[in-house]
Amino acid sequence: MVDLPRRRLAGFYFFYFAYLGAFAPFFSIYLKAVGLSPVQIGVVMALPAVARMTAPHLWGWLADASGGLMRIVRATTLAGLVCWLGMFAGTEFVWICTVAFALSFFLSAAIPLVDSTTLLRLGERTGDYGRIRLWGSIGYMVAVVAVGYFLDLFEVSALLWVVLALIAGTVALAQSIPETDPPPHPEAGPITHILKRPAVVALIAGCALMVAAHGPYYSFYSIHLVAHGYSKALTGWLWAIGVLCEIGIFFWLPRLYGAFTLRQILMGSFALAVVRFLVIGWGADSLALLLFAQTLHAATFGSFHAAAIGLVHRLFRGRHQARGQAIYGSLAYGVGGTVGSVASGYGWEQLGAGLTFSLAAAAAGLGMLLILWKLDLEARER
Repeated sequence: MVDLPRRRLAGFYFFYFAYLGAFAPFFSIYLKAVGLSPVQIGVVMALPAVARMTAPHLWGWLADASGGLMRIVRATTLAGLVCWLGMFAGTEFVWICTVAFALSFFLSAAIPLVDSTTLLRLGERTGDYGRIRLWGSIGYMVAVVAVGYFLDLFEVSALLWVVLALIAGTVALAQSIPETDPPPHPEAGPITHILKRPAVVALIAGCALMVAAHGPYYSFYSIHLVAHGYSKALTGWLWAIGVLCEIGIFFWLPRLYGAFTLRQILMGSFALAVVRFLVIGWGADSLALLLFAQTLHAATFGSFHAAAIGLVHRLFRGRHQARGQAIYGSLAYGVGGTVGSVASGYGWEQLGAGLTFSLAAAAAGLGMLLILWKLDLEARER
């Protein structure tokens, strides 16, 4: 393991995910306030995922070709900050779409490349990734609670300034993280050979289904709660409880890695996602059930994400490291996120909350079956 700038990496994760904690739960409320329809909201909230279908390939290729992972992160986060300023210029649907896509096109570079930097510096101690990444979860939790209270006191348009400040913090931290040289590794051959492996196909397709299953959650969960009479502050706390449980999983990740295989962790995460989305869809009148569902975020995001990127790190080696994370992000989060967000908009308008979240549960169940069927390459690895 090479020297690890733990505090600077933790700070970057904190600010980046604090930005997401302000944007993902509450931007849909802003969009509703400026007059967008549910379908239009679904389209806007899908644009970050659309950008992730293509942009990370470009950034990953540039990073692998140049060897400058953090140089790309510094440039793209600054460009994202400039793009967000455009959100202050208008509220027309097309303009909002343009700004949201441009922002996401640049910011989609950040996490795959910073994850690659962190994992490269950790070497074989990948279980320690969670104790650095948990600061991103802390940032997300702080943001959702604080912004929830903030929006109960101020107009929802003030959200734009909060997001601006958090992206600026992300830019500042990106400047402080040094470059990391990839370690020597036996030549893995063309990346297309890796992508054709059944285990890789199963991993990416299964994870895309899991991300799609989260589409209604990330696009309409806050709207769902407000419609059932919950305040924005309590909505923020419910988001935060989920993230708090996620932090617990990241903290205990080394023990989790020691007790179970990565395949077993994925399987458990998918199974609990089925339960979680059914409870959210049909049990929103009960605060107790909502609290229970939010504890399952530890599995449906925390352990799921950690196990997935751990497998990607093992499957894509050497010069393919950054592109492997980018391809996983593009296909799993890009394609899966786009389908989930757009479909949730139509489902919300045509079917209502209960059936939309039931379809999300079905997507997670299908992903679990795919993992069970084909992802056996790493089954014996801890």
